[in-house]
Amino acid sequence: MSKLQRTIGQSVSVAGKGLHTGAPVTLTFHPAPENHGFKFRRTDVEGQPVIDADADNVVDTARGTTLEKNGARVYTTEHVLAALMGCDLDNVLIDLSGPETPIMDGSSMPFIMALESAGFVEQTAEREYFILKENLTYEDPVKKVEMLAVPQDEFRVTVMVDYNSEVLGTQHAGMYQLSEFKEQIAPCRTFVFLHELEALLQHNLIKGGDLDNAIVLVDKEVSSEKLDHLRKVFNKPDVEIKGRGVLNNIQLHYYNEPARHKLLDIVGDLALVGMHMKIHVLAARPGHTGNVEFAKKLKALIKKEKQKKNELHIDLNQTPLYDVREIQKILPHRFPFLLVDKIMELSPEHVIGVKNVTMNEYWFQGHFPDEPVMPGVLLVEAMAQTGGILCLKTVPDPENYQTYFLKIESVKFKQKVVPGDTCVFKLDLVDPIRRGLCHMKGYTYVNGKVVAEADMLAQIVKVRNNEPAKAEKATV
Repeated sequence: MSKLQRTIGQSVSVAGKGLHTGAPVTLTFHPAPENHGFKFRRTDVEGQPVIDADADNVVDTARGTTLEKNGARVYTTEHVLAALMGCDLDNVLIDLSGPETPIMDGSSMPFIMALESAGFVEQTAEREYFILKENLTYEDPVKKVEMLAVPQDEFRVTVMVDYNSEVLGTQHAGMYQLSEFKEQIAPCRTFVFLHELEALLQHNLIKGGDLDNAIVLVDKEVSSEKLDHLRKVFNKPDVEIKGRGVLNNIQLHYYNEPARHKLLDIVGDLALVGMHMKIHVLAARPGHTGNVEFAKKLKALIKKEKQKKNELHIDLNQTPLYDVREIQKILPHRFPFLLVDKIMELSPEHVIGVKNVTMNEYWFQGHFPDEPVMPGVLLVEAMAQTGGILCLKTVPDPENYQTYFLKIESVKFKQKVVPGDTCVFKLDLVDPIRRGLCHMKGYTYVNGKVVAEADMLAQIVKVRNNEPAKAEKATV
């Protein structure tokens, strides 16, 4: 059963500060139309530029995933995107009053709660899933990152983290279906080792960090001088380190909360693929850089699959269903305006026709004779004639009917057609034929690739004494 796209029922806002910039920021989720996807909008920048949540827009992954487009950046996007995916959404516009999303408590849960308060709305367009057919791998031998995606009938993630640390050790986490995200993954906070924290502070980063929005892991002995410095930086006079473990003995939500947060980051970063997926991702020692590179590999695979889907290959040597003489029994067209040589396939929903283009075509005498190109309008006419076969074969006496154009829309020409090309025309019914109205989507292929396409609406009209019975409704 197909699933419909989803957005939120109303706008909702959260406010906080950016983890690295420390700047106060308000984030507002807005409902968005079908096929919109996830987009950020910087309301504090002139022109309010929009940044698509797309892996191709990632410009930095040092301590979070940063997007840039239209001259504007958005920092630390992964927790917000993970919340959107965890709520099983498709289309949301996210306004930001500053350059960085608010860190909140370092997890996705505050965003989940805000989105749930806005409510969810099903839209009319169907959701498209990417279904993985073969294994896909990624490896970074320097950082010892390994990622693997295998075919699965839903979105599943398994994570292993190993930082060669006595404190963290080796941890595993898994999410077997997206419905587990809210309870099992969303509350898990970001974490950092104390020695990394010191380096970040020296580089003037994590200005918005404090002990309420991150888990600080202590894996080395700390001097009293450094401890005093941390108390001043975080304005926390009660900061304590009791041996190795978690700073101030913060209570973990789960024993493997760091591994679960890494899983959360993967969900957010893979949202940058731009569509829901049915795959099982297995990741060892993942990080934002590897996540984004893996998202790019998935995007490239999806693009390749779509290109294959748009290609058409048929055996032109097989015996046609109708040759040109049989076509003339159905269509009223004759030389020099019959533009279909044979019909290869015909069903109640589609038809495939063929035209061999030669230098002897009459139009080449005047249409770029020194560089002959088949006129685009004749490609549209050839598609229409092929579609006419589909329409007229729905009546018992097609010789007593004609088809007339009512509308042609979304015409696109992607490549020129020249002598020697064999055009394959494929017309699909968009809606069932009612009251003689045929709504079709037409494609012209050369060597398996689309060279032209158009949406067409035609009407079947019965003729009397060679005159249309409903001529007032027909346009040619």
